[in-house]
Amino acid sequence: MIGINGTGKSTLLKIIAGQETSETGSIQMTSGMKIEYLPQNPEFDGNSTILEQVFKSDSPIMKVISDYENTLEDVGEDPHDSKLQKRLLQLTDAMNALNAWDMESQIKTVLTKLGIHDFHKKIGTLSGGQKKRVALAAALVTPCDLLILDEPTNHLDNKMIDWLETHIKGRKGSLLMITHDRYFLDRAVSKIIELDSGRLFTYTGNYSYFVEKKLERQELESTLEKKKGSLYKKELEWMRKGAKARTTKQKARIQRFEDLKDSRTAADDSRLEITSAHSRLGNRIIEIEGVSKSFDKNSIISDFTYTFQKDDRIGIIGDNGAGKSTLLNLITGKLLPDEGSIKIGETAKIAYFSQESEDMNTDLRAIEYIKETAEYVTAGDGTKITASQMMENFLFPSSHQYTSISKLSGGERRRLYLLKILMEAPNILVLDEPTNDLDIDTLKLLESYIDDFSGPVIAVSHDRYFLDRVCNKIFSFDGNGKISQHTGNYFDYLEEQEILEDARKNIASPQTTVAFKPEDSQSPGRGSQPKLKFTYKEQKEFDGIDAEIEKLETTIDEIDQKISENSADFEILQELTDKKEKAEDELLLKMERQEYLSMLKKSFKNN
Repeated sequence: MIGINGTGKSTLLKIIAGQETSETGSIQMTSGMKIEYLPQNPEFDGNSTILEQVFKSDSPIMKVISDYENTLEDVGEDPHDSKLQKRLLQLTDAMNALNAWDMESQIKTVLTKLGIHDFHKKIGTLSGGQKKRVALAAALVTPCDLLILDEPTNHLDNKMIDWLETHIKGRKGSLLMITHDRYFLDRAVSKIIELDSGRLFTYTGNYSYFVEKKLERQELESTLEKKKGSLYKKELEWMRKGAKARTTKQKARIQRFEDLKDSRTAADDSRLEITSAHSRLGNRIIEIEGVSKSFDKNSIISDFTYTFQKDDRIGIIGDNGAGKSTLLNLITGKLLPDEGSIKIGETAKIAYFSQESEDMNTDLRAIEYIKETAEYVTAGDGTKITASQMMENFLFPSSHQYTSISKLSGGERRRLYLLKILMEAPNILVLDEPTNDLDIDTLKLLESYIDDFSGPVIAVSHDRYFLDRVCNKIFSFDGNGKISQHTGNYFDYLEEQEILEDARKNIASPQTTVAFKPEDSQSPGRGSQPKLKFTYKEQKEFDGIDAEIEKLETTIDEIDQKISENSADFEILQELTDKKEKAEDELLLKMERQEYLSMLKKSFKNN
């Protein structure tokens, strides 16, 4: 289920789950149907342990496992208590009768996959993100017919989201969830329900299908909806050029056909512009030199150096607790480094969108909150845009602009906070988990803003789609304070890691085809590893592949010319079309091979 923040998605889920009642209408469900519901902000008992929180369910099997775990812990504290020993035996029989041992193992596996390892830790000692993950684990392991999840990917790192995606796809039973993770929607769901202005629209397909059909629907509706639809045109273009091409298959053909289509398509005048005031940015932006930071003798960042460029779009990834937010706090001056220096340019104006929205005066109206920052902004062309117009562009229609902040949903407050940040006319944008609690339309607005932003953007995010869509560099926290730097977006980073892993396997394999220099094999130092390089055959292929690709592209262009000249002769046209398809298939294979060899060569240099 998707839709703009504040349209009532969470309310509808609460009604279905029986947490709230509707004013009219009815809900019918199968007799004895079991529903498990994970709200966006779960309630916790701070004095209970993690396992006790997970076992808070009416399910008989969960109650037996809970009693067994608690009794087992009591026996560990007093192993000579005969009553406890007898109780443990009874519960062991009950576990056997219910086949509960697999369930117990599954519970602990799910907790571990979600980064929870000390099962007896008190809930009150956990961070907000850890609490949400405990609640998610409880929902995932509780037996039910319908699982309802509200924003399950919030507070999960990329590895956890990958695991959750696989877990949900293999799960039996129905699933209803609110999420704005577009790759998650594309890979894990078979139907999308959109809540728009009180109406429900159903799309039987994944996110890619939804984007296309949403655009078709909007083109049939009012002028205002067509204006909003321009964002979906951009999204559809990205899905076609990006996500589908990322299957590698048909990559060259898709690009060629898209280029042809683009050359024949008139410019779209309805593109919605989200702009900010122009702030001049000098040559010196941010220079980080040898920075290190530790907490309680744990190295979070070690000897990190980087000089930011104006066109940087940097995505920062890593496990939860690795130090990603710490790096942002160092850049924005909220923390000081233990070693090294951070120099900020004199013209730098940093806007910091943090995970926790600043304390809002909830008595203010939404437009009053924005006007505290600026009454208007000046676009790059000198046009003045009022606060009210910016709010409307940012999906706050005039009828909602005078709403009290206290009446806004959590997602609407995040969107309002983001708009306030952008109204400050920054020339450096720092974003900490910007996709949390923001709806897809707002995310597309932010991505469109970043496209036209003239300064560097630095973002910590677990949203793989956002990282692919926006970033041209990835900083990865690899443990022990080390931050590795990679050129390209998140998909490029993953591809590079796969090639490096293949190279490592080649080193360990006795059947490796890697070639060695003579001097390496004569007297290698103790513990040294052979230096990786191309085989003779691979080097010869790599040296000539550019010329082969150029030749195939020329052949395709010549065939295109002949197709134009023989458009009236069906037989010749059919023959030329077959030749073109064969040449394109061959070109595709060559381009894929070129990409592989290039990445392999890069991995040799990094080894």
